[in-house]
Amino acid sequence: MRGNETTLGATTLLHEAYLSISAREGLEFAGRGQFLAYAARAMRGLTIDYCRRRRARKRGGGFEMTALEEVPAADPATEPEQFARLSSALDALALVDAPLAQLVDLHFFAGFTLDEIARMRNVSERTVQRDWRKARL
Repeated sequence: MRGNETTLGATTLLHEAYLSISAREGLEFAGRGQFLAYAARAMRGLTIDYCRRRRARKRGGGFEMTALEEVPAADPATEPEQFARLSSALDALALVDAPLAQLVDLHFFAGFTLDEIARMRNVSERTVQRDWRKARL
């Protein structure tokens, strides 16, 4: 916390996602990859919620998004609607190609490298790089 600002950094986001996931009863995951995809989706939802709250400015103050080292992020203080549009686009992508939407969640919102995602999925990094280019289109 800085003054009356709350910072949403990677550690805070991870903790909030853990609290959100652990509060749900009956969740079962077939494997590590499925769990990480679910966690990345939870982080996306939390990021969007924070952006919307920031936009509302009902109580004053706000927060500052700290970008993950590898992923350039828009500043939610000035462009929260971009995060909402990104979330909507990912939801639409998930209807067409769910693995591509999961890739974006894992890389953009959870901060995994393409190499780490390749190992999670038991595919080559080159395959994940091609999928990343496809998802970005």
